[in-house]
Amino acid sequence: MIEKNFDIPFISDLALHEKQIQQNYRPIIAVHKWFARRPGTLFRGLLLSEFSEGSLRDNFYKAHDLNGIKIADPFMGGGTPLIEANRLGCDIVGYDINPMAYWIVRQEIEHLDLRAYREAAVALQINLEKEAGSFYKTACMKCGSPNAHVKYFIWVKTLECDGCGGSFDLFPGYLLALNRRHPKNVIICSVCGELNEVEDRKNPGKCHTCSAGLKLNGQANRNRCACSYCGKVNTYPNAMNGAPQHRMVAIEYHCPTCKPNHQGRFFKKPDREDLDKYEKASEIWARLFPSFVPDDEIPPGDETDRLHRWGYRRYREMFNDRQLLGLELSCRFIAGHSNDKIRNALATNLSDLLRYQNMLCRYDTMALKSLDIFSVHGFPVGLVQCESNLLGIPNGYRGSNVGSGGWSNIILKFDRAKAYCENPFEIRHQGGRKVQVAIRGEWIGEHRDTSVTPERRNIDLHCCSSTFSDLPPASLDAVMTDPPYFANVQYAELMDFCYVWLRRLAKDASGVFNKYSTRDENELTGNVTMERGLSHFTEGLSAVFVKMARALKQGAPMTFTYHHNTIEAYLPVAVAVLDAGLTCSASIPCPAEMGASIHINGTGSSVIDTVFVCRSTGSVSRRTIVATSEEIAGLVRKDLELIRSANVKLTRGDIRCIAYGHLVRLAIWNLRKSWNIDLSASEKMKAVERAIETLGSWSGVERHLPDDFLTAPPYRTSLAREEQEYYGGEEDEISF
Repeated sequence: MIEKNFDIPFISDLALHEKQIQQNYRPIIAVHKWFARRPGTLFRGLLLSEFSEGSLRDNFYKAHDLNGIKIADPFMGGGTPLIEANRLGCDIVGYDINPMAYWIVRQEIEHLDLRAYREAAVALQINLEKEAGSFYKTACMKCGSPNAHVKYFIWVKTLECDGCGGSFDLFPGYLLALNRRHPKNVIICSVCGELNEVEDRKNPGKCHTCSAGLKLNGQANRNRCACSYCGKVNTYPNAMNGAPQHRMVAIEYHCPTCKPNHQGRFFKKPDREDLDKYEKASEIWARLFPSFVPDDEIPPGDETDRLHRWGYRRYREMFNDRQLLGLELSCRFIAGHSNDKIRNALATNLSDLLRYQNMLCRYDTMALKSLDIFSVHGFPVGLVQCESNLLGIPNGYRGSNVGSGGWSNIILKFDRAKAYCENPFEIRHQGGRKVQVAIRGEWIGEHRDTSVTPERRNIDLHCCSSTFSDLPPASLDAVMTDPPYFANVQYAELMDFCYVWLRRLAKDASGVFNKYSTRDENELTGNVTMERGLSHFTEGLSAVFVKMARALKQGAPMTFTYHHNTIEAYLPVAVAVLDAGLTCSASIPCPAEMGASIHINGTGSSVIDTVFVCRSTGSVSRRTIVATSEEIAGLVRKDLELIRSANVKLTRGDIRCIAYGHLVRLAIWNLRKSWNIDLSASEKMKAVERAIETLGSWSGVERHLPDDFLTAPPYRTSLAREEQEYYGGEEDEISF
């Protein structure tokens, strides 16, 4: 059972490493972008803890066949729990209301002829090179070769002055590249636009071309910018002006001839030929009658309203002419493929490619790479944008590329993802080294052909709300999921960006692409535009939990991950568990986010999830059932000790979320016998809130954690550990 067999330090160590570079541990996630994927190592650990005998550390690197075990995920998203269960031989049932989630999981699991895919991918690249390759070449500033590869085109937004009518740049700053991955800082001259390499950012000196003083700060600030011609201060954005206009201001390129003897990157100001190539691409695009580029309007929404404020009205306006040309040519080639599975794989690739091939991508001045549109879980519109090479730049060595965001990058990742399905592995850390351990006998998919006999597995995926599920009672051995976190990510609003393209290109008979949008009024996220609040979220989550609980065998676990910055967001979770007639038998902490993520780094957000284990009947360790905030602090302290032994550096946010897990677990325990399912959602949440307050809430727990622990810097925290008082042996448990 998970409560007894789950090894917190062991899985925490693996999960922490995995989340730093997840594609190395679980290449399958590269099939297509999805948000906030939990570590596969966590769900493998949970499944083996529940269904295999012996030590988790021993079992983790062995092949298993859990044939006959049936696992469901009512919020499958990117599919991590289902993929891990399928790999272990389980039958799986998955639901998601979002068509993109359904499609991504299906593409992850669907069997694919890799040889045929590779041949088609090569043909696509050859065709694009022939038709559009010249638009991504530039002259090298060192050797003069006209065939240097453009990695990134850098563009700045422009504005037409309300006073004189002149068009001027909206530069927030002129620093193009920091001297971290390049020997010097690269600064754009604010007068002539030349690129200057300087040693000291604080004293940049003068432009080497026009002698104007170099500066870091631009004129555009707080939605105001003075016209460079007449000085009038203009405000932006102005939706009445339509979609923003841009001017190309810099290029980062790669010259394979010069690179062996060159330190750092290659930068240049666009020359006349570079600008002419873009104009030529625009002319070709203007003459085309596109068949696949969507003309869909961008509907209102919490995130899409940001786009409306900038004048974007249609999805196609988020791309420049060269990008639209390359994407249309790509779609035409893909649509011509006779094999539906290969066509769908390439269509999925194109959908994933879109996040790099648009004019909302930004250039990371420190890492010197493109930041895709979803690097932040929203639609942030910057003033300086980055256009990646559509084709990509293979570097001549197997398994790598120069730069990011092109077809060669996407194809390589997808190829590795599907190869992993056939030959999955785990990573073992030995003396500072990472060793790849093949798990022979395991595989991912609905079937595979062997020399003896074909093997098949039961896979049942549904594109609908799991409230419409009709699973028979006592038919599931476990429910494992990562439910939506209230008001965190507007999945449907973001995924529509890909969906409006994919639905025109992919071939599917299931009806998954019948909708014009992935949005649904029953989606479980908070959304002001659709008037979905916390009560809506609570009612929806409860309906799903009730359905799943009825389908579980007696005592089988419903296990889910959750964390949030505020305790209020946990109230719907507790209500859903209680409505389902379940008791929370454990709250287990485990790393589940990457601390370096843009939406995590520098914030008070936690990287630690609580894994809630809930059952209809069973037993819990008596020592975990406590009544005071001081005793809860003792449980938190024990968890911190276990997590720390895996070298996880904890922040205040992490500690708070671990405490939230215990508070919610104990509130459920105290309310389970007197719970009234007939109350309104708001009344139920108030009942849970009162139960948490009775336990002392976070403020009470915090007072009983050492002051030096709470005030120390996030990465150098010390805690005077005190052993939790022990009340008995393994049999000293409370039944429920």
